[in-house]
Amino acid sequence: MAVKRSLFDSGRDGAWRDLGLLLLRLGFAGSMLLNHGWGKLVNFGNLSAKFPDPLGVGSAASLVLAIFGEVICAVAVVFGFLGRWAAIPMAITMAVAFFIVHAADPFREKELALVYLLAFVALALAGPGRFSLDRLIGRR
Repeated sequence: MAVKRSLFDSGRDGAWRDLGLLLLRLGFAGSMLLNHGWGKLVNFGNLSAKFPDPLGVGSAASLVLAIFGEVICAVAVVFGFLGRWAAIPMAITMAVAFFIVHAADPFREKELALVYLLAFVALALAGPGRFSLDRLIGRR
């Protein structure tokens, strides 16, 4: 006789894990979008000439890359669309912020970039979970 599992079983495919992934997506990607990326997007004209260029591609191109990671990819992660792939540019953006842009800063000033980096690496490894567009359209 098969045991019926409830929605919130703690098993491998349990909803508690997926709810946790949803909260990570909403909390970290939503925060990234609203607090970091949106300000860069709406102030593109003012920032493009003086934005840090840690990769040597030019200030405007660096700003575009940051906006891509912090806005476009953040929206994708919030909705769980191409969740693993969208988390990678976000992790790269935070790695650049932590290891290059703020390398000489005291840890307490760059700590948030590391927290975001770890969250986005975790989401890239774990995927968006069942409460996502990826799951809805049949992607794993």
